[in-house]
Amino acid sequence: MISPLQDARLNYRPVPPAIFRNINNIEVSLGEQTSASSDSEALRDLFPQTFGQPIATFSLAEKQVDIHPLNVGVVLSGGQAPGGHNVIAGLFDALKTMNPDNVLYGFLNGPDGIIKNNTIKISEKFLAPYRNQGGFDMIGSSRTKIESPEQFEASKKAVTDLNLDGIVIIGGDDSNTNAAMLTEYFKSEGVATSVVGVPKTIDGDLKNEYIEASFGFDTACKVYSELVGNIARDSMSAKKYTFFIRLMGRSASHITLECALQTHPNVTIIGEEIAEKNSTLADITSEIVDVLCRRANAGKNYGVILVPEGLIEFIPEFRTLIDELNDILASTEDDIPNKISYVSRKMGPKALACFKTIPEEIQKQLLFDRDPHGNVQVSRIETEKLLIATVKKELAKRKKDGTFSGKFNAQSSFFGYEGRSGLPSNFDSTYCYSLGYTAATLVRSGLSGYMSCIRNLAKSSSEWEAMGIPITMMMDMEHRQGSSKPVIRKALVDLKGRIFESFKESRNSWAIDDTYRYPGPIQFFGDNAVTNISTISLGLESAQ
Repeated sequence: MISPLQDARLNYRPVPPAIFRNINNIEVSLGEQTSASSDSEALRDLFPQTFGQPIATFSLAEKQVDIHPLNVGVVLSGGQAPGGHNVIAGLFDALKTMNPDNVLYGFLNGPDGIIKNNTIKISEKFLAPYRNQGGFDMIGSSRTKIESPEQFEASKKAVTDLNLDGIVIIGGDDSNTNAAMLTEYFKSEGVATSVVGVPKTIDGDLKNEYIEASFGFDTACKVYSELVGNIARDSMSAKKYTFFIRLMGRSASHITLECALQTHPNVTIIGEEIAEKNSTLADITSEIVDVLCRRANAGKNYGVILVPEGLIEFIPEFRTLIDELNDILASTEDDIPNKISYVSRKMGPKALACFKTIPEEIQKQLLFDRDPHGNVQVSRIETEKLLIATVKKELAKRKKDGTFSGKFNAQSSFFGYEGRSGLPSNFDSTYCYSLGYTAATLVRSGLSGYMSCIRNLAKSSSEWEAMGIPITMMMDMEHRQGSSKPVIRKALVDLKGRIFESFKESRNSWAIDDTYRYPGPIQFFGDNAVTNISTISLGLESAQ
């Protein structure tokens, strides 16, 4: 039995960009050839069939476009992000508006479903309970990568057996990189199936000058900001705890920055700033302790500190350590005995020196928890607890020399999965629905190796602009598992941009003054649901 709020959300009707009111009159125009910001020659060699494709823009024609029945597949890939179901809903509605005979297949359990040709035909009855709902449970997801010759061949057989005109891959940077590789393979094999990607990740790092936001970021930040605000209120009420809160964001600090703008914590660590300053763990510790000492002098033995999930990879000595570990473990058996001793013998002096300073529990997290791409799973590294330990040690020194006379009682939290599958905000519901419409239009036009894109997101949805962006133009080469591989370039926090500048202007006053802000839960109804439709970050960025 569903909750009253779930039931109410089923009745929400997203309004896609105005151009989709006449979807059968949309014609697609192609501009000049594109390139990449770096590694163009290497990428051209890897993607000879697709590198340099032009940007696709939409406009209305006087006459309807001839639309033959289409068979389209859709797959959810990677971790969950609020709004994924609405991408499928938008894709389904667009296809049925184009031609009622169009068919949409859902590949079950992520890319595994493509390899195994495990599908379900999506109907309105099947789709209806998932409209505007969170999660990826409609058809499931996985982190499987299609990369071996056998997997590519199985994918070719699946789309051929289903006679697919297109396949839509809803995923993040790795999933869309895989979409680019699948496109290249299909073209080289003469397979006519179009491959279209959709930008998904709550981390907010899948964006560029065209893609203004990845879906799920808005909802996740609002979920986390409510929790941070609640804890800030608790901190100021009890007046005896300092909360260290780690937030999602493996490679970029966008979530932490947005939550800081929403809640005004006393200290916010931004990984990209740490990297630019070349700050060590000791530097970060000292920065936190300086604020705690100032607050203690003001009689405030409490506070809130935000830490990005991926902080450890921005700290120079840890970056060196992680890079060496990635290379060492890429050619090491998982079941090697006494792995800590083994890697210690393989590391260079700088990496080894850093490794020895880490508590054994953190050493194990670095060595034993690896993602499918062979990288450290930073979400499992309890950086907030590491900081608590170093801060406690530094405060003890300052207490001894008389520069700290307060009390320090630390509490730790990690907010991650809480934000991945919640009911999508009105913004994400509408954005995802519109991305589905865009993907359907790209497939109908026979374009492959493109990402669904919506611009002007700070405006009302009817004013949004839909288009298609070649995936290869977003890529560069990255060192992974001991070799150079093509990946979609991650968008990091712009330290010269308006978002970070706005944060910098306020953080000194937030450090001492208790100006905590309490965003509360996501607003789905009423005036606030309309006026607060997107993140503070998006509003600031659009004003640049």
